[in-house]
Amino acid sequence: MKLLEEFLKAFPGRFKVYGSSLRIITDSYFFLGNDGKEKLLFVVGKKGICQLFDGQKIGQIGSNDVLMCKKTHENLLALRKIINLNPTTINKKASFGFGDRIGLATPAHAKVAKDFEVFPIFAQQSVRELSRTGRTYKDVLDDAVWGVFESGYNFEFGADADHVKEIEDLEKASNEGFTMYTVDPSDHIKDVSKLSQKEFQSLYQDNKIRRELEMRYVGKLYKFKDFEFRMTDEEFAEIFVTYIDAIEHVCKCYDVLKAKGKPFDFEVSIDETAVPTTPLAHIFIVKELRRRGIDFKTLALRFSGEWQKGIDYIGDMEMFRKEIITHSKISKELGGYKLSLHSGSDKFSVYPIFSEATEGEFHVKTAGTNYLEAIRVVAVKDPELYREIHKFALTKFEQDRKSYHVTTDLSKIPDVDKMKNEELVKLLDMPDSRQLIHITYGSVLTAKDENGRWLFKERILKVLQENEDLHYDFVEKHMRKHLSLLGLERRIEK
Repeated sequence: MKLLEEFLKAFPGRFKVYGSSLRIITDSYFFLGNDGKEKLLFVVGKKGICQLFDGQKIGQIGSNDVLMCKKTHENLLALRKIINLNPTTINKKASFGFGDRIGLATPAHAKVAKDFEVFPIFAQQSVRELSRTGRTYKDVLDDAVWGVFESGYNFEFGADADHVKEIEDLEKASNEGFTMYTVDPSDHIKDVSKLSQKEFQSLYQDNKIRRELEMRYVGKLYKFKDFEFRMTDEEFAEIFVTYIDAIEHVCKCYDVLKAKGKPFDFEVSIDETAVPTTPLAHIFIVKELRRRGIDFKTLALRFSGEWQKGIDYIGDMEMFRKEIITHSKISKELGGYKLSLHSGSDKFSVYPIFSEATEGEFHVKTAGTNYLEAIRVVAVKDPELYREIHKFALTKFEQDRKSYHVTTDLSKIPDVDKMKNEELVKLLDMPDSRQLIHITYGSVLTAKDENGRWLFKERILKVLQENEDLHYDFVEKHMRKHLSLLGLERRIEK
């Protein structure tokens, strides 16, 4: 910290420094500062180190040059060659995805993650989120890594290209250095309830591998410690038609990643189905993926109940308990993968059940809830901006809700023009208004006026940057609640 004191003395009143970011590598110093307008990377070292970065020399401390650098992608790549800020594959029983749609929350995420025995995925974004926010995989990873650097986080972390449907998107994420890929084959999953008998029979009878798999599965008894299942002809036919094309697509995606020769975590997501995943479907999917050489690390199933965005679980808790216990025992006995919980934000009532049933070996994904905490800051610090966002969201909700299953009742949301400024923040605790703001994030963050200027994005960022500590506090408190209810062990500093 002596170096930082010397820096502040050399440039009185010009910069705020982030002490937690300081890294010292062989007599060279790297840290983040802020000039009141933006965050900057500072490098204090000999010419040989400084010339690796694109920046402006602003002085000297002792015999070392002081270089002031923009937070560019190129400067981050140079920093990552010197300091290990690179994402890696998961190496803990429990892992947790901290999705961040704006790109400013990672320092708060890291502050939470360092206190728990959990492997954090700090860079996590779905293709849908990228499309709706106008961000890229490069943006997501860069923002997360800069956040890791700022926080001083010294443990490993990952980067998840979430809910990828197309091989082209896998290629893009791989090229940027992502370490986890969640393949969503939902476009290839058949909803048999919507098929005519003729369509169903055609899909079943005409498939070339149907007979081979009939011999493998029909009539087969699957014994587990506390239960057993036997697959009937009818059950096999329904499972086969529902999932076989999805399995084929997953295999194609896996082969593309495998050919790159880099280590990666592979998740298969089959939670986007009309009905819950049955134990026999779970068994069939795992065995078929394994038979085809797919080394998946996590599997997201469709559970009963409603897993709506931004609010707690809606459903029969006892039914969910029985389901997750059964599926967890199947996964333990088949071995080699963890269960993954999607739409995991704010599902506080099920976390203890999920954690206990999986014996603390799981993956959980969150995303939109962090955006809500950002908007909470706006509601507190700029009530008029919140009102604008809220009223704009009301005009976009019906359009934006089409890709989500929600039961939001807009009539239950109070009129923001009739609320006092200090009351607005309460809307971020009401289920219906939470979902209104949650689901319209893309429209809000990309809206422009007739002159092409951002309607809200720049003002939201300004509020968050001017109230950075409050933003971090809100996010940290909220995510700490998630990890605590999951029963994660506290990390013991070595």
